[in-house]
Amino acid sequence: MYKAYFHLTRNPFDLTPDPTCFVPTKRHNEALAALYYGIRRHKGFVVLTGEVGTGKTLLLRCLLRLLKESKDVAYAYLFNGRLSPTEFLQYILSDFGLDTAGKNKSDLLFDLGKFLVSRGSRKMTTVLIVDEAHHLSADILEEVRLLSNLETEDDKLLQIVLVGQPELDEKLDSVALRQLKQRIAVRTHLGSLDAEEAKRYIQQRLQIAGVDSNPNPLFSDQTIAAVFRYSRGLPRLINTICDNALITAYARQLSSITPDVIGDVAKEFRLDVVPSLKPEKKVSHEDADIRQAISLLTDLFASQGRQPLTNDSDLGTPVSIEASKP
Repeated sequence: MYKAYFHLTRNPFDLTPDPTCFVPTKRHNEALAALYYGIRRHKGFVVLTGEVGTGKTLLLRCLLRLLKESKDVAYAYLFNGRLSPTEFLQYILSDFGLDTAGKNKSDLLFDLGKFLVSRGSRKMTTVLIVDEAHHLSADILEEVRLLSNLETEDDKLLQIVLVGQPELDEKLDSVALRQLKQRIAVRTHLGSLDAEEAKRYIQQRLQIAGVDSNPNPLFSDQTIAAVFRYSRGLPRLINTICDNALITAYARQLSSITPDVIGDVAKEFRLDVVPSLKPEKKVSHEDADIRQAISLLTDLFASQGRQPLTNDSDLGTPVSIEASKP
C-alpha cells in the first residue's frame, strides 16, 4: 500500500522472519556463530535464550539456510513442543524422512538409533532443533537428554539445539534437570539492541527495501530515537512501530516519518504504558486457609485465657508448638 508512495521495492519491516532481511548486529552475529560452531564441531547440546521479540526465530532461519548449504547435514526442526513423548519422537523421525506408521516408542528409538549410527559412520552431521523450547515439559526434556546418549566413543551422533525464552533457563536450572544442564556445551543469549544498533537496524532495513538516498531521510535521527524509546530495542517492536508509522504517514500524505507519528503509533499499541514493576500480590487459596486456621486458633486460645501462638505478621516464620504436659 505504501511501497509505491515511498518508492520502496518491498516491505522493509515485515514481521515474517525472512533471512534476506537479517541485519547482522554484533550480538546476533555472535549467537549465530555459536550455534553454527556447536553443530559443526559436534558439541552435543547447544542452548540459545532470549526475551520475546529479540530475533531468535529469524536467527534460526539464518542457521537453517547455512545448514542447507552443507550437503552432509540433516536436521529436524520442531517448533511446537506441546507433544507427548511418543508424539515428540514421531515428529522427529518424520522430519528426518523416516517411517513412523504403526510403530511404538521402542521401534521409534531403534529406528532413530540406526539412522544416527549410519550417518555417523559416514562422518555426517545430524541436528535436532527445538524452537519455543521453554514450552517443553519435564518429560520431553528428559527424552531430549536421553537422546544425547546416542554417541560413539569420540563423537555425539545427534546435535541438539534448544531455543527459547528465559523461562527455559529457569527450567534447566531446576534440580530435576541438572543432568541435562551439565551436558550443555555451548550457551548463548540474545538481548535487546542498544540505541546505535537500533539506528543501524532501521537504516539497513530501509536500504534492503530500496529507500532513496536523499538529504531528507525517511526516518530522521529524532524519529529513530523515538522508535528506540518505545521499542526498548526489541527488533519485533521496532518492526511493528516502523511498519505502522509508514502506513500512518501514507494515510496523512507525509513525505517522511516524524516523531509525532511514532508517538501516535506507540499510543495506539499502548507502548507508552509503563508496566507495573510491583504487581499486586494475590493471596492464594493456601494462604487463605492458613489465615483462617490461625484465626480459629487465636479465638480458641482467647476463650481459654491463653496467649495466641502467632498473628498475621508471623506467617513467614516457622512456629514451634510444644505439647502441653498432662
